[in-house]
Amino acid sequence: MDAKIKLRVQGLTNSQVQSGAYALILAEEDGPRRIPIIVGTSEAQSIAIALEHIIPPRPLTHDLFFTFAQAFGIHLREVFIYKFEDGVFYSELLFDDGTNQVRLDSRTSDAIAIALRVKCDIYTTEEIVRESGVVLEEVPFVNEKENEYDDLEEMEPEDIHDESQLKKWLALLDIEEIKERLEEAISEENYEYAKMYKDELRRREEEDNSK
Repeated sequence: MDAKIKLRVQGLTNSQVQSGAYALILAEEDGPRRIPIIVGTSEAQSIAIALEHIIPPRPLTHDLFFTFAQAFGIHLREVFIYKFEDGVFYSELLFDDGTNQVRLDSRTSDAIAIALRVKCDIYTTEEIVRESGVVLEEVPFVNEKENEYDDLEEMEPEDIHDESQLKKWLALLDIEEIKERLEEAISEENYEYAKMYKDELRRREEEDNSK
């Protein structure tokens, strides 16, 4: 078997190949390659709230799994993406109760969602990285002031279907409004929007720190 390659979760983005889905981006820890994995909306939301450290008003399924394992002294040691076949990634979870170790098959999206809560390592093989990995270029944030912003001011995010336009719309909001919208999104359990507002707050904080 190939040596294991350690991965980290880089983030989520809208899928360019499947409408209504998201691409989970796993990054090679010591290299430039990225592995995009298509995940559904509910899985993307669960992964997003773990990435953003959002505490939902009610536990999601992956939160419940995490607290259940903790309650019975079961530890998730690692996630291993062991196969890539016909466009599908296959993963397994390595559990340890202090006496025995057990490996269980899992959908990769579920495995990652749980791993983010447990903060365990994620691995795959060199063969899978070679076959499915790509080198992605960073897309710079666009912050231009143009006449089209006048129309954007009257819109809500659900009315905007272009990612670049959505970024421009976010740029028009002041900090307090973004924070209010973030709290509202969390209370309504709309974690897709919650992640979007947290990302914008983080972007502005990083921009301020770089000045």
